[in-house]
Amino acid sequence: MKNKILILCTGNSCRSQMAEGFLKSFDSSLLVYSAGTNPSDRVHPLAVQVMKEAGIDISSGFPKDVKQFLNKSFDFVITVCDNAKETCPVFTGNVKHQLHIGFEDPAEATGTEKEVLNIFRRVRDEINKEFYQFYTTRIKEDQL
Repeated sequence: MKNKILILCTGNSCRSQMAEGFLKSFDSSLLVYSAGTNPSDRVHPLAVQVMKEAGIDISSGFPKDVKQFLNKSFDFVITVCDNAKETCPVFTGNVKHQLHIGFEDPAEATGTEKEVLNIFRRVRDEINKEFYQFYTTRIKEDQL
């Protein structure tokens, strides 16, 4: 059975897009979506850049509003920012598990171009690590 996963944050421009990209790269049979409680206009260019460095292309992604998913069923709804956790809407569809795996927002990083890019890389690597752990302990185990 395919696992259906929604990753939720505020803007759906960085963290949730990266998490979606990583989960899809771990297992192409997963049905993974991402959305925001207040979606941005576009996926952050630095998120696209650092994911490309990791061999994952998220350039065709675009921010989506969580409202379009509220009546859908999911195995997991995962918030990746504290704001989305606090303002997470009520899903009328069947949601088996709601989790929070929080990360710093790289879009709010300040400093030189290099410093900001390094923050994006660090957050990308944290997302990769945490979501790989989620995948191996919650998804792969369930499939055995």
